[in-house]
Amino acid sequence: MLIYLIRHGKAAGNLSGRYIGKTDEGLCPEGRTALEAIRQRFLSGKDALPRPETVYTSALKRTRETAAVLFPDLPVCVRAGFNECDFGEFEYKNYRELSGNPSYQRWVDSGGTLPFPGGESHENFVNRSAETFSRAVEELSAGKKTAAFVVHGGTVMAVMERFAFPQNGFYAWQVKNGCGFAAELDLAAWQSGCRKLTDIRSIP
Repeated sequence: MLIYLIRHGKAAGNLSGRYIGKTDEGLCPEGRTALEAIRQRFLSGKDALPRPETVYTSALKRTRETAAVLFPDLPVCVRAGFNECDFGEFEYKNYRELSGNPSYQRWVDSGGTLPFPGGESHENFVNRSAETFSRAVEELSAGKKTAAFVVHGGTVMAVMERFAFPQNGFYAWQVKNGCGFAAELDLAAWQSGCRKLTDIRSIP
């Protein structure tokens, strides 16, 4: 099975470097314009990729709107388990606004491994994302060959940290808005417990 993991297009908060987790913000005009260009690369020319048969998104508007731009004629399966991490006290703030905040400095000094104050821990977020992805793969096992997951930057990173082979750390899988990864998934191996994403390449 060919899997696409794609980060949503830009929202207004992305333009100012904000931590957008549970805030349900839609795409900004710049984000929509950039996605239209990505869609053309995705579907035609030398960068063309096989068309997904199924599209999954989180429950938040920015992923659903991105899927509607990239794959306008495909039905979407919405899964709240793919929602971005809950950033707690840091939600919708940027590093300038958090400068001098002792909790933020501790989080930075930890390399991003400490739980977000009042929010979600890295471990819980990765587990939630990975479990939601695993359930989706089980749903796809009946004859599907290509699926797209239009989710959040953190969700992409969590799934790749857990399943990508060769393995790499969470922050190694950062992607820009509208971009992501294509990977192969061996369903027989997956169902037998060997859960890996292989032959990974950047898209679009």
